[in-house]
Amino acid sequence: MRIRRPSRPRLEGDLVLEIAAFLLSTLLISLSGVMAPGPVTAATLAAGSRTRHAGARIALGHGVVEFPLMLLIMAGMNRVFEIKGVQIGIGLMGGIMLILMGGQVFKDLARKNDSTARYADRSPVWIGILLTGGNPYFLLWWATVGMALAVRAWQLGAVAFAMFAMVHWLCDLIWLESLSQASYRGTRWMGERTQKMIGLICGSALVVFGLSFLWDSGRALLTH
Repeated sequence: MRIRRPSRPRLEGDLVLEIAAFLLSTLLISLSGVMAPGPVTAATLAAGSRTRHAGARIALGHGVVEFPLMLLIMAGMNRVFEIKGVQIGIGLMGGIMLILMGGQVFKDLARKNDSTARYADRSPVWIGILLTGGNPYFLLWWATVGMALAVRAWQLGAVAFAMFAMVHWLCDLIWLESLSQASYRGTRWMGERTQKMIGLICGSALVVFGLSFLWDSGRALLTH
C-alpha cells in the first residue's frame, strides 16, 4: 500500500520549522547508524589506504542501492524485507561474500602482495553497491527505522522527502570520505607497515562480519 500525504493545510512558517526539526532528527539518527562499524567501514579503510577519495566513491555506490530502495519502500517493498526467508537468504549470501573478500586480503598478505591494492584496483563504486546490497541489517534498518523516517518525510511533502534522502546520504558521504582520507594520510605518514596492518585489521573485520551474518542467518534458518 502506498503512503499518502495528509491534505490538512498548514501555515508555511510552521511547516518550515517542522521540516527543519525533522531533518535534524534525521541527521542524528542517520549518523548513529552510519558511524557504527560494519563491512562498508572496513572496505573504506582498506581502499582509502591506497585511494584518497575512495570513501566518496563507495558512498556513491551505496547511494545507487539506497535511493531506489527508499522509493521501493514507500511503494510497500518494506514488507518483502520483513519476510524471514528473504532476510535469511540475503544474510547467507552476504556472509559468504564478506568471508571471500576477507580471505582474499589474507591471501595477498601471505604472498606479500599489497593487500589493499585489490580494493584500489576494483571500482570503489562497485564495492559500495555489493557491500550495501549484501548487508541484511542495512535492508532491515530501512524496513523499520528508515521506513518510519521516510513515511514522516513523505507526509511533510515531496520536497521534504527529497531533502530527507539527501541529508541521509550526505551523512554516508561525509563519514566514508573522512575515513578514507584518514586511512590515506595515515598510510602515507607511517609507511608500508601501516598499510599491511590496515589490511590485516580490515581483512579480519570482513571475515568476522561475514561469520556473524552466517551465524545469525543459520540460527534463523533452524528456527524458521
